[in-house]
Amino acid sequence: MQTNLRDYLASLNGKQVAVLGIGVSNTPLIHRLLESGAHVTACDKRTRAEFDGLTGQMERQGLRLCLGEDYLDHLDGVDVIFRTPGIRPDLPQIVRAVQGRAQLTSEIEALMNLCPCPIIGVTGSDGKTTTTTIIAGLLQAAGHRVFVGGNIGHPLLCEVDDMGPDDIVVLELSSFQLMTMARSPSVSVVTNVSPNHLDMHRDMAEYVNAKRNIYMYQKPGDKVVLNGDNKITAAFAKESKGSVTLFSRTRQLEAGIYLKDGMVMNGERAVLAAKDIRIPGLHNLENYMAAIGAVEGLVPDEVIQQFAYSFGGVAHRIELVRELDGVRYYNDSIASSPTRTIAGLRSFAQKVILIAGGYDKHIPYDKLGLEIAASVKSLILMGATGPKIKEATLSAPDYRQGQPDILECAGLRQAVEQAYQIAQPGDVVILSPASASFDQFKNFAQRGDMFKQYVNELR
Repeated sequence: MQTNLRDYLASLNGKQVAVLGIGVSNTPLIHRLLESGAHVTACDKRTRAEFDGLTGQMERQGLRLCLGEDYLDHLDGVDVIFRTPGIRPDLPQIVRAVQGRAQLTSEIEALMNLCPCPIIGVTGSDGKTTTTTIIAGLLQAAGHRVFVGGNIGHPLLCEVDDMGPDDIVVLELSSFQLMTMARSPSVSVVTNVSPNHLDMHRDMAEYVNAKRNIYMYQKPGDKVVLNGDNKITAAFAKESKGSVTLFSRTRQLEAGIYLKDGMVMNGERAVLAAKDIRIPGLHNLENYMAAIGAVEGLVPDEVIQQFAYSFGGVAHRIELVRELDGVRYYNDSIASSPTRTIAGLRSFAQKVILIAGGYDKHIPYDKLGLEIAASVKSLILMGATGPKIKEATLSAPDYRQGQPDILECAGLRQAVEQAYQIAQPGDVVILSPASASFDQFKNFAQRGDMFKQYVNELR
């Protein structure tokens, strides 16, 4: 078994290697594979015109391209397949190649196998990006050398040879990355699990099983940090091979992380005053609890306190864009699920003007409808899920005619203009879509950036 990146790449010299998806995580990998002497085929559903010259240099290095609708039809005879997270591993062409001689892996799985230092992995339906960022920030504030990657940051595989045993890798891991994972981090965190990504997963059971892989391959001495208030994640505790740390915002625990009299406790030890957490919302209190469980023994309590008091949050997560004519505009574009939007709505002590809707992931909106009826002054809808969110709101038992007002728009710019027209001094306008962005945008970050642009253009 190879123990460093150089040896691993050398083992691929002369091999037929297919890289599925020419995206951010795989482009550096393609360059390194070509340099190692592998015969590389890059497969992507997009056409050549959509790459805008990106592949030209790699083709001059010997890269073979398979583009377009039949991009997976040329995997016969391949030795190794690197899968991008957005491509299911059970597609017929991939299954046929694996039944032949191909080894199926990914950039993140190769990193997990080669990493020479401890790995802290974070997954969950909501909150994983903020929790990952908090964990990395706490470790850095305590003087550790930290590498951040996975679903955020940048690809880390090509940096493995720069890592030492005293460093720490912090990874945000999506269900798509975890689906084929056969190795777990030494410290694993599951923030929560609720219906999500059911447009990609066959059903909720498959989604939950993917999340399980973050701890299923742990060894004695490893640790998993679980949300004790979430029925699914709490049930994971009995399956762990390592130690279990639960966190709870609603009940006191004999051991673990919990809230007592406004203080975040770690066992009998008061770690952090909830009022000192700068970023708003009960969900962010839970994110801190998860992070505190993950960094136990690595970060002193006083460092946690100083960090929480100064950390202003992550872009696109209840991010204050501007205040105009007494109206505050918030960007919560990361909220691509109903539970995340519910958490955002509960971060404010007043009813808000909510902009929601987007790409349909085939998840239920019933609970969101209940929260909208209770917490929203005016509802502005867009995208494929707009009608579903409207139906869920109208069906809520507490909904009353005009409470909230419901407006429907063709797109985000029009939604921002509508919000500007109806907002009064003292109001809060928040983009919190409860839906993915892929109907109109490349990702949630682009959606959030466009929202900020439109808001800043208001006069």
